[in-house]
Amino acid sequence: MKLRTRGGRSTLRRRLVLLSIALTVSISIVIGLVSVLSLRIFLEERLDGQLTSAVRRSRDAADRPPGNGLITSTDGVPAMLSSDPRRRNFPGPAFLNAPGQGEATLGVEISAGGGVVRAAVLGSTGSGIPLTAQQKEVVSAVPADRLPHTVDLGGDLGRYRVLAQPVTDPDGEQMVLVTGLPLSSVQAAIWRLTAVVTGVSVFGLLTVAVLGGLIVRRTLRPLNRVAQVASGVTELPLHQGQTDLPVRVPEADTDPATEVGQVGAALNTLLGHVDSALQARNAADARMRRFVADASHELRTPLASIRGYAELTRRTRAEVPPEVAHALSRVESEAIRMSGLVEELLLLARLDGGREIEREPVDLTDLLVNTISDAHAAGPEHRWQLDLPEVPVVATGDESQLHQVVVNLLGNARVHTPPGTTVKAALRLLTDQHGRPEALFTVTDNGPGIAPDLLPEVFERFARGDNSRSRTAGSTGLGLSIVSAVVSAHGGTVDVTSQPGRTCFSVRLPAEPPEELFEPEDASADVYESAPPL
Repeated sequence: MKLRTRGGRSTLRRRLVLLSIALTVSISIVIGLVSVLSLRIFLEERLDGQLTSAVRRSRDAADRPPGNGLITSTDGVPAMLSSDPRRRNFPGPAFLNAPGQGEATLGVEISAGGGVVRAAVLGSTGSGIPLTAQQKEVVSAVPADRLPHTVDLGGDLGRYRVLAQPVTDPDGEQMVLVTGLPLSSVQAAIWRLTAVVTGVSVFGLLTVAVLGGLIVRRTLRPLNRVAQVASGVTELPLHQGQTDLPVRVPEADTDPATEVGQVGAALNTLLGHVDSALQARNAADARMRRFVADASHELRTPLASIRGYAELTRRTRAEVPPEVAHALSRVESEAIRMSGLVEELLLLARLDGGREIEREPVDLTDLLVNTISDAHAAGPEHRWQLDLPEVPVVATGDESQLHQVVVNLLGNARVHTPPGTTVKAALRLLTDQHGRPEALFTVTDNGPGIAPDLLPEVFERFARGDNSRSRTAGSTGLGLSIVSAVVSAHGGTVDVTSQPGRTCFSVRLPAEPPEELFEPEDASADVYESAPPL
């Protein structure tokens, strides 16, 4: 199970692996740089030591008198008398052929006036490789401070470590001797080390990525199990009244000596408290439901008696004063209203108690035709529309309860909208995301709409658009809560969208597959279609 943070960021496992890789990269870079720099300093110091020895040999050779045989052939004949033309035409200074001078050694003689007299690089066969004018210019710019300097001669020679020193030749003339050794061996060693460090670092990064991922995955397994427990709690139907929380973090993942164990133990403690709170709330709700059911049931008998006596008194032949007759009519009307309220409370108590509803086929098309006819009679000042499909829409459930759902939605639109408002009831047969038939019933009006602050709790009990409790302006606030409870008991859903000029209640119920086409009668589309569609 992946532990994602908010905003879609990386998982904890991925961040730990990436952090390990970043640390490995940083350490590898530091080790590589330190190793390469250390090797470079060491090799340059060693090369400077070799350069010092070469300079010493050059100075010793320069101090010898002429004709001492420094530039000689292999048979000891002076170079100028040698039969080898490369030896006779040697372009470099004499000290390049001093004993011990190695291949690729640079030798330059600079006169007191600054001009280069001789300049060459000792070849592999003992011959001299002359310098170009540009290379001579680079070498002549080296200060004669007896300190090593690095110059770039370009071409095939590349970078050199050189040292210039002033000397006096046997003839007493001042000159500057420049001796140099190539940096190619140093650079080659540095490149080899760089390649080795890079290869080892890449291999180490791959190892850290693979092994680190496996180790982090294994280490986070207890945390994954804790997260699975928390996810399991979120999937429990607590909103449907379930109060038992059977899931708990395993004991192996509640070790207080580990951080994950502390989280697991805290989650178990939290679940225990929530379980206790849900049990207490469920017990209180059960007592409240029993009280409402018992009180409503007990109220039915005296209310029926009050209605009966009021109606009996109204029908008696004896003359009663007008004010008494008015009072009795008010008593009868209020008793009727209270009886309706008691019946609504009883219905809600039964639905809350999970009582099984009756299951029988209900023709929603016929039900809608009848209820909108009643709504038209109860509210002739409104304009009513009816939109039915060509096929009959049949649902399975309690016909009286579904009838009350439609009546409550139409009555809600009639009571809470001004005269002249258009109310449209529509029925459609659709299919849900699983391909099963679904009935969609909507009630839409073009009234002022529902207040935004009331919209989230419009299906709550005793929720009203105003604080009035009068018969004409107010309501009990149970109509839409009954709609929600009945629809939920039938396995459906109800929702509402509202804005000024358009309010729509939508009810979705499981439906039966259509069997034959249905042609609606003229009664379902006469005066109800007099207003334009919403």
